[in-house]
Amino acid sequence: MKKTILFLLLVFVIKASAQDEQRVITTAVPFLTIAADARAAGMGDMGVATSTDAFSQQWNPAKFAFAERKMGIGVSYTPYLESIITDIALLNAGYYNKINEQSAFALSLRYFTLGEIILRQTINEDGRRVKPNEFALDGSYSLKLSPTFSMAVAGRFISSNLRFQDGAQDSQAANSFAVDIAGFYRSREIAYNNFDGRWRAGFNLSNIGGKITYDEGGQENFLPSNLRLGLGFDFILDQDNVIGITSEVSKLLVPTPQDFNDDGQIDSADNDIYQNISGFSGIIDSFGDAPDGFSEELKEFTWALGAEYVYQDSFMFRTGYFNESEEKGSRKFFTLGAGFKFKAAQIDLSYLFSTSQVRNPLENTLRFSLTFSLGEEYIND
Repeated sequence: MKKTILFLLLVFVIKASAQDEQRVITTAVPFLTIAADARAAGMGDMGVATSTDAFSQQWNPAKFAFAERKMGIGVSYTPYLESIITDIALLNAGYYNKINEQSAFALSLRYFTLGEIILRQTINEDGRRVKPNEFALDGSYSLKLSPTFSMAVAGRFISSNLRFQDGAQDSQAANSFAVDIAGFYRSREIAYNNFDGRWRAGFNLSNIGGKITYDEGGQENFLPSNLRLGLGFDFILDQDNVIGITSEVSKLLVPTPQDFNDDGQIDSADNDIYQNISGFSGIIDSFGDAPDGFSEELKEFTWALGAEYVYQDSFMFRTGYFNESEEKGSRKFFTLGAGFKFKAAQIDLSYLFSTSQVRNPLENTLRFSLTFSLGEEYIND
């Protein structure tokens, strides 16, 4: 589809459309924070403490140690800005393999394409076609440290090819590496008066790494380092009906932009100071650098609530709500989702309804995922 460079800019304008407030935190490669699978998207963009599936790599790779099948394969498709442009999308593929009852490894690929763009100097010029894109390639290893708790470490290669060739100067993708450290707790099944139950909890420190640069000697950009914490409970009503309730909070581990020189505005001099903060120092500073103190730090946390009903392990219905402070991005939305499983295959879909005055690029978008669970079955007590 033909379109001009304005559409590329529109992607980033819409992603940052809530940034009337000067202290909204922005990062490079924001596609890493988009829910890439329909199951998580159907529960309010959460997954750090939900049950294991083939897409756990993004949310909490420690969950793979509790997988109930030998292998899992998942692919998903998420249209982006679908109401404006038809060829911008996030594609995701994941694979895990249990080494034994205690451990597993996993691989995944996330690919964000901005479609085809035609660059022109004049309206009558034929133009030059470019296809900007970004991707992340992950690998992880998870291990049960006890029958109820596991941890995982993941490595990630990130490539962002958004720079266009200009004359004799060759364009090159900006590359970086990051790691995740995650943990997952799943209790044994507990007998209550009228039902059985199981607790779930998880954490994930993701995208920990240095900064990324698009130009030699140019501006350095923070990766979207993130902390996720989640808690959930499964109401096992009988062998056919299970209801899972999950809550999650998250925070970008990135410094807050601020007026360092106290001149009443955030200008280029403040940006120069901001640029001198290293990636790792920024993670530490992010817990206490908000200019308005603790009250503003709390606004930098997002929270989500989600629920999933499973009938006979064959039909799933999901819903969720996601909330972000109006001063820090104003993402607020409800989600609905459903899943259908037949033998080894499962298809999931989700839909998002924005409740914010700021338009969400995924508003009224249907997302799809397809997973396959293969091999022998593992029983986790």
